[in-house]
Amino acid sequence: MRGGAQGRPSVEDVWGWLAEVPDPEIPVVSVVDLGIVREVRWDEPGELVVTVTPTYSGCPATELIAAEIRESLARRGLARVRLETRLAPAWTTDWITERGRAQLRGYGIAPPGWKVVDASALLRGRAADPVACPRCGSARTRLTSRFGSTPCKALYRCDDCLEPFDYFKPH
Repeated sequence: MRGGAQGRPSVEDVWGWLAEVPDPEIPVVSVVDLGIVREVRWDEPGELVVTVTPTYSGCPATELIAAEIRESLARRGLARVRLETRLAPAWTTDWITERGRAQLRGYGIAPPGWKVVDASALLRGRAADPVACPRCGSARTRLTSRFGSTPCKALYRCDDCLEPFDYFKPH
């Protein structure tokens, strides 16, 4: 552990610990790789402040994520932790890290593209850019339902390997 001021852990150490906290809905992705941890800083007198932006304001996992962050930091001896919620700017799938995108793909969920797509294209049954199958990599896929296993995902089917898969909707 790299020491920070006054013998407290460095901000880099804390970021590393938070990178081990899984998202409750998609446990292969950490809250850091999902992009919901926005800032970590020390305030005086020695209180750690972690700023999070939920994926959307009605996300049912928000309280659980906060509890898991607190629990993870408490296991490392950090008792003075304040969680702040920042709603603006709103979370976007552009904040998911490359590592997070790879983890989604490995879990069988097609990650969103880097740019927010035209939502009207999704309503017409297709993404603006082809959605690659996370299993075989084919771009020959089609939307079967605008809603997948959670509200933030759509259900697709690959026309090559014939497997269904979730697509993490861009926003």
